[in-house]
Amino acid sequence: MTRVLIVGAGPAGMRAAEMLATAGITPVVVDEGARAGGQIYRRPPRGFIRRPEALYGSEASKAVALHQCFDTLVTQNRVEYRAQTSVLGLGDGTAHLSGPAGYEQIGFERLILATGAMDRVVPIAGWQTGGVYTLGAMQIALKAQGVALGQQIVLLGTGPLLTLLAAQLVQSGADVRAVLDTSDMLGQVRGGVAMAAARPWVTLRGLGMRRQLGRRYHAGITPLRIETDEQGPTAVHWRDAKGTQHVTSCDAVGMGWHLRAETHLADLAGAQFYWDKDFAQWLPEIDGFGRARADLYLAGDGARLLGADAAEIAGRLAAIACLRDMHLAAPDPTADLRRIDRMERFARAMQHAFPWPADLVRQADDHTVLCRCEGVTAGDLRQTADWSGPEANRAKSLGRVGMGRCQGRYCQLAGAEVIAAKAGMRTEDVGRLRSQAPVRPVPISALIQDSSD
Repeated sequence: MTRVLIVGAGPAGMRAAEMLATAGITPVVVDEGARAGGQIYRRPPRGFIRRPEALYGSEASKAVALHQCFDTLVTQNRVEYRAQTSVLGLGDGTAHLSGPAGYEQIGFERLILATGAMDRVVPIAGWQTGGVYTLGAMQIALKAQGVALGQQIVLLGTGPLLTLLAAQLVQSGADVRAVLDTSDMLGQVRGGVAMAAARPWVTLRGLGMRRQLGRRYHAGITPLRIETDEQGPTAVHWRDAKGTQHVTSCDAVGMGWHLRAETHLADLAGAQFYWDKDFAQWLPEIDGFGRARADLYLAGDGARLLGADAAEIAGRLAAIACLRDMHLAAPDPTADLRRIDRMERFARAMQHAFPWPADLVRQADDHTVLCRCEGVTAGDLRQTADWSGPEANRAKSLGRVGMGRCQGRYCQLAGAEVIAAKAGMRTEDVGRLRSQAPVRPVPISALIQDSSD
């Protein structure tokens, strides 16, 4: 049995592993990626050569240092790294894994979850069509393969990733036709003041990227629909802040409204949750170190959506909590606690500057597909709510929203808004979907092998 299991090898997981290795513990790190780095510091396949500056911009030196640190620990056998491996479920101190070796189980005494986050989307007419991607998917293709998904691209949503990806695509030579932001400029300015007070350099860097976009960028827009044919998107219909309607031709659309914390494993591990009004989603209850209970620790965007720099700090803090709970020596966390508090102030100010457009979701047309996995429309869900009442899990059972392969990762938050609007109640009162194993699709061959064993 391993003493400490870490799930995820992004900034949080790598820093947690480093802290534990420094203390003489050899953690097992399980990660779905082919190489450690996570999303923000994603690496191309081996042999695919691109300069770090082209991949990570101003964060290149930070990314390279983090990669080298983790790779060295693995080479020295101070960290056991299991790449391309998914955790399917957790229970009774056992993780159920699926990876290159097939299905296996691994026991652990303590668990650090650094599972990161994924795009949060607003369902609009046409978004279920092939050729419509999340912003994160477009960024993965750009970083991992140097590929722009589309020849004429429209980006739609709000938040820092919208501007960052747009700037990265423009710098790579991609034809970005428009960057459509649902957040109005006045709100951005007001929130930006608080952002600048907490992290002035990061705020200025974001403004610099915004300037690179020039006339491509439009604030305060309302998306109307994505026009498609049998080949995919052909145009995005939208209304500007003054009410004028526009049609922007394209063959690919990227969309995303901030991030949604990846919490399925935390749920299975027994974490408690609360509704965070700023981030407009359910987040795990943790203390300042990321401790959810005596043997469960959460770090990075899977617990607090604060970005890559904060994820590194959170990884260290989770490892410090873990060491303390094992009655082992640990570094003084005072400086890290102070830094992550400042980053949280910045992140919450950002949510006010670039808010989740709840009203836009609640007003979705009945024909708009809400759950892409199961083909459930907003109208279907409203009809289901007449039978199920305003409770997320009952609506799932009767209407299948959130029952597909993504298990509600894309539709849960939007579905809660639709149900809440139908019932005339607060979104948080609708509740959250219960997680269940397997949290990732698993090959039937793996289960058959397990049964024969």
